[in-house]
Amino acid sequence: MTTLLERRYRTVLRLLPSYYRTEREEEMVEAYLHGIDERDRDELRPAWGEVASIAALALRTRMGAAGAPARYATLGAVVRLFALLSVLLQAASGLTEQALFLAWVRGAPAKDREMVLMGFTGHGAPAGLYEVVRWLLPLAWTVAYLALLRDHRRTAFAFAALAALPGLASVTQHLGGGQDPLAVSFSLTTAVFSWLTVLALCCGFHRDAPPARLPLSSPGLVLLGTCVLMGASTVVWPGGADPEWAGGAAFIAAAAGWLIARFRSPQHTRDPALPLALAALGLAVLVERTLGLAFLADAQAPGFLLTAGAVQAGVIAALAAALTTTGTRGLTARWRTG
Repeated sequence: MTTLLERRYRTVLRLLPSYYRTEREEEMVEAYLHGIDERDRDELRPAWGEVASIAALALRTRMGAAGAPARYATLGAVVRLFALLSVLLQAASGLTEQALFLAWVRGAPAKDREMVLMGFTGHGAPAGLYEVVRWLLPLAWTVAYLALLRDHRRTAFAFAALAALPGLASVTQHLGGGQDPLAVSFSLTTAVFSWLTVLALCCGFHRDAPPARLPLSSPGLVLLGTCVLMGASTVVWPGGADPEWAGGAAFIAAAAGWLIARFRSPQHTRDPALPLALAALGLAVLVERTLGLAFLADAQAPGFLLTAGAVQAGVIAALAAALTTTGTRGLTARWRTG
């Protein structure tokens, strides 16, 4: 006769994918019930530690652990590549923004330079320290990127979480200041993107996952090239470069480059994980781009700035759709052959 405790364990075990439950469910239930008196099995519940352990196991098995079916292996690869590319994009963005800021401060008139520095020193030591830390924290994305590619997963996760903290602070400030709902939505979207990256790092790079690998080129060259591209896209057209412009330009270059490589050498680009990860990244960039455009329109920005942003949003949307189509076709073909 099935006891209430056994049914509860089986309910929790439904978190696991079906392929894993088929192989291990009976063994796991037997292990959990071992040593528990029959008379107590209708009164007890699974311990919270056991539930957490099963949830962690479910995450690992759904993210492509050893022996997982092709669909789970592909899902894990997509999540890991999304995390890696997102960390790369935000690392390059942090480095580029800080470098351009320092270059501007160095060449700015003395009055403007003093006004900027007052933001760090003009409100007392605690406020100044807060601003310095907030200015430095985005650079932690670079540490997370390098740590991840050296397979230091905990270090990468910790620094990514640190780098995402300014987004939460910005949302809190906007909510507390009673600002326009559009500005709050924009800040919230940026924070969600950062923490989605942290979540993807945590889920994708579990202890059974393979090491991070950048399929495009060497990690240092890719980071440097992305920084140069984002900086150039801002410097070449400073009047039309709003905060989302550089990130959109970097995504367009990466997506277009992959699609060209796919057209020229289809046999080397059959893996659906990279286009699907790029498409997911493109969707996140598109949401930021669209909200940024709405914010500019609300602020009555010049028409050429709105036109450029709208054109960029359209290109991002088209590339993301093409990547999704290509990746989905590759995924379908892989499942059929697998």
